[in-house]
Amino acid sequence: MSVRRVALISMHTSPLAQPGTGDGGGMNVYVRALASALARAGVECDVLTRTEHAEQAPLVEVEPGFRVLHIDAGPRSPVPKRDLPDLVHPFTDAALDRFLASGVSYDVLHANYWLSGAVGHRMKHELSLPLVATFHTLDRVKAEAGLGEDLAVRSRTEREVVDCSELILASTDEEERQLIELYGGGPERIAIVPPGVDHAVFSPGDRATARRALDLPVDGPILLFVGRIQPLKRADLAVRALAELGDPSATLVLVGGPSGPDGEDELVELRALVESLGLAEQVRFVAPQPHAALADFYRAADVCLVPSRTESFGLVALEAAACGTPVVAAAVGGLRAIVADGESGFLVDGREPADYAIPVRLLLGDPEFAARMAAEAAARSQRYAWSVTAARLRRLYADLAVREPVQCR
Repeated sequence: MSVRRVALISMHTSPLAQPGTGDGGGMNVYVRALASALARAGVECDVLTRTEHAEQAPLVEVEPGFRVLHIDAGPRSPVPKRDLPDLVHPFTDAALDRFLASGVSYDVLHANYWLSGAVGHRMKHELSLPLVATFHTLDRVKAEAGLGEDLAVRSRTEREVVDCSELILASTDEEERQLIELYGGGPERIAIVPPGVDHAVFSPGDRATARRALDLPVDGPILLFVGRIQPLKRADLAVRALAELGDPSATLVLVGGPSGPDGEDELVELRALVESLGLAEQVRFVAPQPHAALADFYRAADVCLVPSRTESFGLVALEAAACGTPVVAAAVGGLRAIVADGESGFLVDGREPADYAIPVRLLLGDPEFAARMAAEAAARSQRYAWSVTAARLRRLYADLAVREPVQCR
């Protein structure tokens, strides 16, 4: 049986939002790229997200077969993520009313993140539709890294969604293991479906040309960090690695904005750290960029640093690799699947600045080795494409039609 229309639920952040600001990040990129790829593969997608601004239209047609439906729940303004659990029921009620009023029917519900999982869980039973869940991050994994949200409802809700979903998507073998060991997920209901990368946008290019386009120094090493400014992403470690490098000709470009309840404080502390280390002339803070614009930043850099404390996948590392930029990343989560240590980049087990400065210095000191690694990174990135992701998911959606629905425990 073919699947004609899917409701992608992304309650807390819109695929139309600017990545790198507020709660916008890799998940925004994922939902938008996946919906676009599915639409082009013949599966119509409606993305349900909360209205955050009064000027947002109730319905936005992004491209043929891909629409964004803004659902009114709570104020028409940004709401701190910690307060969003209180809006799950109003959002679900409004979404169900919208469905009934429109007369549109769906074949599958696909929830992204735990808040959307809570919405999808109830909608599954109200509409008798199969539920697919992609968590993107898991609370129990973050807790192991000392980053739990101290919201008992999150861990409990994640477990309930795992128990009642017909299908749970994992990006890597590591995430599959976490779902099984930490949440009791049944292996028969978990499928590994990695995200993709748009190779028409993210591809190797001339470094000097990219630097001139961005008004960056044409000479001297450039290190790059792309991500939201929050404790999870460890932009401070990228700054300290630059200091450890001890090269006054090197520049670190930080692309991203503050995120989460501690984001503004984190940015203030980060700027203070740069000043205290005497790096004001070597560090450039760049506001969040349109997603496609990041390609020039990747091409301009000698090395992309991804020192996150945890990553379920790591789209930044994949996009950098697709642009032929070696990645020096933390040996955590999905980064271990993207970066082939010593071949397409380096994985770092330690958390000290020197642990990152050592492989960076190796790459900068041996241009031929760096060029081979860049070529390998670009070649390995070809394994990931949104068209492949959509084709795989389309088949998985269709399989749900002949499966017995999962009953809540």
